[in-house]
Amino acid sequence: MSSIGKLMKQAARMQEQMTQIQANLAARKVEGSSGGGAVKVTATCDGSLASIKIDPQTLNPSDAQVLEDMIIVAVNQALAQAKQISSDEMGKATAGFNIPGLT
Repeated sequence: MSSIGKLMKQAARMQEQMTQIQANLAARKVEGSSGGGAVKVTATCDGSLASIKIDPQTLNPSDAQVLEDMIIVAVNQALAQAKQISSDEMGKATAGFNIPGLT
């Protein structure tokens, strides 16, 4: 088989793997929290937020800025985990396949 044919088969196989990985990442969830667990955020590994849980005891109108800051910390924590997992999983699919922009 020609090297072009091998390359095309390898690319098709990699595309199938990436599609499967993307589906798995959309289903995989990570959690971030802040304020000692007062704010918990769940995100999927495709970068979407799934839920935000706030302990009712933290709902004090005079502390709105603190609550907002805790939400930002928890969201960023969850999304950072999701991004790392996504990067690791996609790296597995593209390992050994050196195309500029994919690795």
